[in-house]
Amino acid sequence: MASGPEAAAPGSEVAAPGSEARTAPAGAAQDTAASGSAQATAAALAAAVRAVESGERSAASFFNAPRAKPAAPAGRPAQGAPSPASPAPQDRPAGPAPEPARQQPAPEAGGPARPPVVDGGATGPAAGAAAPTSPTTAPGPAAYAPGAEGVRQVLAAGGAPEALADRAAEVLGERAAEALREDPWQLLAVPGVRPEQADGFARALLGPACGPGDERRAQALVGWLLEQAAVAGHSALEASALRAALAQRAVPDPDDALQTAIADGAVLVFQDAIEEPGRPRPVTDEDGEEAQPVRILLGLDRFAMAEESVADGLARLLNTFEAAAGPEDHPADGPAPDEDATAEDATGEAAPAPAPAADGERPAADTDNGTEVGTEAGAEAIRPSGHADGTTNDTAARPVRPSAAEWEAAAAAAPSPSAAELIRAAAHSGLVAHTGAEAARAEPAALLAAARSLGLRAFGATHTENGRQRLATDLTECAPGDPAIGTAAVTVSALLSGQQGPGRDADGALALDLLVVLDAPQLDLETAALLVESLPDGTRLVLSGDPGVLWSAGPGRLFADLLAARFCPQVASRTPDFGPIGELVSGIGIGELSQVEAPGKEVVIVPVRDAKEAVHRTVQLVADSVPRALGVPADRTQVITVGHGGAAGTRALNAALKERLNPGPGRFGGFDPGDRVAYAPAPGRTVPGTVTGADAAGLRLDCDGAAVVVPREQVGAGAVRHGWALTAHQAAGMRWPAAVVVLPGDAAGGLTRAWVYTAFSRGERHLSVVQGVDQALPRAVAEVPVKERTTRLRTLLEQSVQTTQEPSTAD
Repeated sequence: MASGPEAAAPGSEVAAPGSEARTAPAGAAQDTAASGSAQATAAALAAAVRAVESGERSAASFFNAPRAKPAAPAGRPAQGAPSPASPAPQDRPAGPAPEPARQQPAPEAGGPARPPVVDGGATGPAAGAAAPTSPTTAPGPAAYAPGAEGVRQVLAAGGAPEALADRAAEVLGERAAEALREDPWQLLAVPGVRPEQADGFARALLGPACGPGDERRAQALVGWLLEQAAVAGHSALEASALRAALAQRAVPDPDDALQTAIADGAVLVFQDAIEEPGRPRPVTDEDGEEAQPVRILLGLDRFAMAEESVADGLARLLNTFEAAAGPEDHPADGPAPDEDATAEDATGEAAPAPAPAADGERPAADTDNGTEVGTEAGAEAIRPSGHADGTTNDTAARPVRPSAAEWEAAAAAAPSPSAAELIRAAAHSGLVAHTGAEAARAEPAALLAAARSLGLRAFGATHTENGRQRLATDLTECAPGDPAIGTAAVTVSALLSGQQGPGRDADGALALDLLVVLDAPQLDLETAALLVESLPDGTRLVLSGDPGVLWSAGPGRLFADLLAARFCPQVASRTPDFGPIGELVSGIGIGELSQVEAPGKEVVIVPVRDAKEAVHRTVQLVADSVPRALGVPADRTQVITVGHGGAAGTRALNAALKERLNPGPGRFGGFDPGDRVAYAPAPGRTVPGTVTGADAAGLRLDCDGAAVVVPREQVGAGAVRHGWALTAHQAAGMRWPAAVVVLPGDAAGGLTRAWVYTAFSRGERHLSVVQGVDQALPRAVAEVPVKERTTRLRTLLEQSVQTTQEPSTAD
């Protein structure tokens, strides 16, 4: 973004929202005192953070004082940190779909807490070269045109592209024009805008008053860095990493910037216990407290609340679970008696005692949360549950409670020992974690079929439509006599929106008794929070997935944190993936990349010297070799590469593949009928499709048999890309008959074991590897398991376990 000349129009100064503390009129003594108190609290907290990190004082001396509110959930902000009054994640307005650059995590070069922007370099004078400058508002017109038109006026005055106007108006709200004039760095809230671009915009509006030490710049950078960290998967950052990133962006006093952000409630502060493998138990200090080392984390409120909502919701499902009815009970007798009933997990050990909900109702907070998510479907229009006998949701007043004997009979009839173990675990716990590779997906299907045969409203949710269709096939094989069994397979997004599944009950909760979520590693924090909050008390939830695949495209690592915390019974499948591809991927999962026998050309390695040759050989494989040798057509072969950019990224590969497979002028916004595309309706979701045409409504796609119209604005914003080649994150949760994985030489730095495992396991019958990274491939498999993420969910779950009996696991 080029910076333009100063173009300040005459007019009265417009106060920005939230600036009252700095511009309070004389006589506003109370506001000034409150602001000073908040700043003092933030300064004391910042001093505590530095003391703990430097080892000068123990964390207990700062954080172990009694809480002001004894009932506060575990893992709330550390003492002394202000708690912002911000809405829970499910209450915030839905913003526009971010541009593609924000839909996938950016590759990280460092450790778990390093934000992905640290390598960007500072813009403007070096850090420390200028003292912090007082905020100065550029003079502007007394009033702006409403909406995006007013934003265009301000953008033009600052030399910024007017194409940003619509997005800025949506992100910043009704007073977007005034907000940008008052604080030009708020432009950083618009997806795709970088600090150096916002700096140029600010210089054009503010002139000499603009400097790197401007408080508004520092605050915008704090939020931007945390947002970029979320794009890379972090739900929080260590305080030291955030300070270093601010210093590299030429903020003269990073500590002061963090103090202000904390005082304003823009950032929350947490302490997270550090557990190192092999480290002895913490020693007890003179006050009788265990001096356990901690790290100080800073995060945005919406991600913090999402993690806490997930932790609280999972604990609620465990605590409100009712044990299977005994021989003396009858399935239609309603809730269990008010007595302590201890369920046993798959190992036969005692699980946490259930805490029945009062009067059989969900807590008000849970009802409100669930209702909000279901507004698209409308709680008033309750849909049938999908049972073959036509049972509807309003029959759930007296829930079906199969007896322990009935569950055991269903387990005995299971198609495999692992499926039987999963059925027993689900019978005795409200929350179960199930791990396994592709072949193990038949086990959740067996559980769903068994539960539905017992009269329960059971559904399975997948990350993608491709996964939903595979689950529906598995369900049909498990229950061939049930013609409606396929309706039990839904996608997570369609379940939450009401487009698929049982609909919602009168309280706004999902009308089901058992939910199995496959592809659980792909659940990001905010989606998981919405899902868990939508489940009524007493629902059985099974989270199933392959722990070896890449984590979610959005922030968090929910499935990995749940497994590490050992929060609930765990069932590890013993069903292996067969065939050469299964053997290869299984070895990768344990850090070994070995040659496999492939007599039917199931696995082929194609060495290349450079990126140009990699593109050429990829086109040759997709268009000629694979169809000729294996009979797999080009439209059923998926190309997977490390990133979008580079000489052999998705852009270059898609251009070459389009030229060979579907040449055309791109008359519909760069697309032609017959083009394979990848549509991103929301961050972290990729829907493959084929272009069928375009009209005034937008670009028309065929997505797995469903007609989809993408509005022109979304097409222009990059929500649709050509899709012959995808990244591994985009391909997660889907499989194709054949996959071609492209590894050009410049991709070596982006490889991890999880990436290789995910990419190599996308092909069902055939895998070709265009190999240009030489020894970097086996080295990544052996030495780089994952790109770590900084999250808080594991700590929250472990703290929850400490207050109750620790669940046992079925190994």
